[in-house]
Amino acid sequence: MKKLIFFLSAAMFTINSFAQIDSTALNNVFGKKGTVTNNVYKISYPRSDLKVKVGNFLVAPGLALGTWVGIINMGDHAMMMGDLVLLDAEVPKVINKLVGENLEVTAIHNHLINEIPAVKYVHYHGEGNATELAQKIKAVLQVTATPLSFSSAPAQTQNIDWSKVTAILGTGKQNGKLLQYAFPRNEKLTESGMEMPPSMGMATSVNFQMDGNKAAVTGDFVLLADEVNPVVKALTENGITPTAIHTHMLHDEPHLFMMHFWAIDNPEKLAQGLKAALDKTNSKK
Repeated sequence: MKKLIFFLSAAMFTINSFAQIDSTALNNVFGKKGTVTNNVYKISYPRSDLKVKVGNFLVAPGLALGTWVGIINMGDHAMMMGDLVLLDAEVPKVINKLVGENLEVTAIHNHLINEIPAVKYVHYHGEGNATELAQKIKAVLQVTATPLSFSSAPAQTQNIDWSKVTAILGTGKQNGKLLQYAFPRNEKLTESGMEMPPSMGMATSVNFQMDGNKAAVTGDFVLLADEVNPVVKALTENGITPTAIHTHMLHDEPHLFMMHFWAIDNPEKLAQGLKAALDKTNSKK
């Protein structure tokens, strides 16, 4: 009888843990429509209010300025994680608000270097009722200048030939003048014992932005400890600068390190350098 109760309990947990998240309720909180992938609700707020330059290069919001929120069911409650893109002046009030909303701060760092104005990235974590978590992070967003209103204007189609890049890295997602990739890892990745799918920030991201005959590239490698320096070496040997190495989570298993990078060059050359770095990782190609 005890075995039967155990198996029934385990089965109910499995069913609940994969129960469809209530995206309608979350959309109502955020005031715009998110996406649901593998039971992860995700919504993005690009910092389109910011005009950030690295040298003379104007960084598109989708290249490196995307605030996002991810919420996933965990049986009888939900987990929330994400990344807030902030001006330096916004950081103190955001930290105060996160603490006031009983959300955990898990990382504060840069992604870019030599950008004007300076931008910081704050990661956070929370567990509880999904709708209440959404209300908490919406309150945090409201103390920033992040544009929160819905914009239905699609990205303008750009006639850009990415064929030399896709021949090296495979098919990416074209978004206006951007070409974007996500490379999941092969390991099972968990946070606080809960398996985290790639859409919760567990995939290496690579973003290209074309400008004339050159492209800027930035993104975020998701790495095990022993992969960090081989990837640093591969990137630097190919003219791509690592700009930050840090963690995003506090209770992840295996423990992961995130490496950001930046370069402006011929897009084919950049793709070759990124492929060399990806080959040093246990990522799905």
